[in-house]
Amino acid sequence: MTLEKTTRMNYLFDFYQSLLTSKQKSYMSLYYLDDFSLGEIAEEYHVSRQAVYDNIKRTEAMLEQYEEKLLLFKKFQERKQIFEQLRELADGQPEAASLIDALEKLD
Repeated sequence: MTLEKTTRMNYLFDFYQSLLTSKQKSYMSLYYLDDFSLGEIAEEYHVSRQAVYDNIKRTEAMLEQYEEKLLLFKKFQERKQIFEQLRELADGQPEAASLIDALEKLD
């Protein structure tokens, strides 16, 4: 698994976890946040590795579908880029930098 995919899944999980079942949340959290292996998760829940794998793959697909429709992660990335550009423009202007900080805290 690549670092890029792991990072993306962590963001998608952050944005959409409230739409998942408790089992999906648990499996994704253990796998992506706590770096458990499929075998460790299977042992914890007394199921097969295949069951854990299937659940994680289905959940990943669901998260991607949510993102496709709601675009929360894409909009987050775009806002982040705009904030960086604003910071560059506001360099040396403490008042503007303060306003940018306030906007970022709202995000």
